[in-house]
Amino acid sequence: MLSNAQISEFHQRGFVLVEAAYSESRLAPLRERLRRWIDESRQHAGPFGEMSDGRPRFDVEPGHTAAAPALRRVASPEEIADEFLGLLDGGPMIDAAVDLLGENLRFHHAKINSKLPGSGTRVKWHQDFTFDPHSNDDCLTAILFFDDIDSELGPLRVVPGSHRGPLYSLWRDEVFTGAVADEVAAACETDAVECTGPAGSLCLMHVRALHASAENWSTRPRTLYIATLTAADAVPLAPCAVPSRYAGRIVHGRDPGRIRATPFVMHTPEIPRGASFFAQQAETRPD
Repeated sequence: MLSNAQISEFHQRGFVLVEAAYSESRLAPLRERLRRWIDESRQHAGPFGEMSDGRPRFDVEPGHTAAAPALRRVASPEEIADEFLGLLDGGPMIDAAVDLLGENLRFHHAKINSKLPGSGTRVKWHQDFTFDPHSNDDCLTAILFFDDIDSELGPLRVVPGSHRGPLYSLWRDEVFTGAVADEVAAACETDAVECTGPAGSLCLMHVRALHASAENWSTRPRTLYIATLTAADAVPLAPCAVPSRYAGRIVHGRDPGRIRATPFVMHTPEIPRGASFFAQQAETRPD
């Protein structure tokens, strides 16, 4: 699936973009399912549905209305839609992950993050690994673009090479904020690059890479399907904030029957009380 140059880019920069990895015909049923969920959200004034842990499956932005729906998160879509479960059965995402992580591959969790036109949701700087630590960091976040994404849509921004650096705390004054310290974020703003491309593109990002995204004040949507995939011998060390009955499923190869551990130190993450980490990041830090 990936060329040697793309594999090298991932290991050196912490991410790589594969343009138009998925065809329009493969995207169409995913978009149609999302459209139906957006229509369903018009019937609700706030987060709705239910995950296995009792928290809402569907998250909406503040200001969401039937006339102007602002669905921003669908957790574990593979549990409720065969179109998304099918993404785990094979295809470009799985093939690319095998090229980067090895033959034995495990699914951890997935979600849809959407910034509909005029979205005010901003994702602050963070690393995925400090939300979902594993016994080793042979783990990646696969991000499938539903739309053509350019600078106007609040695209993903990543700090190249940051996957080789420290693991930064997401806690401030004994509160789990879901974001790195302000001084770390300021440095990220200087060094970050945008991840943009046509619909169907696939961004593969190391889970230790620092990343963020801005608001989408445009008139166009920016929707991403996001899945965490790991080497099969990487074992979760904390409960997942996006639970799924498919968590731990071998999606390529076999279960090696072993645990591989590498040394690191980090603070324990905290499961959000609400539908998603968007609310965690938006909460005001204590004085």
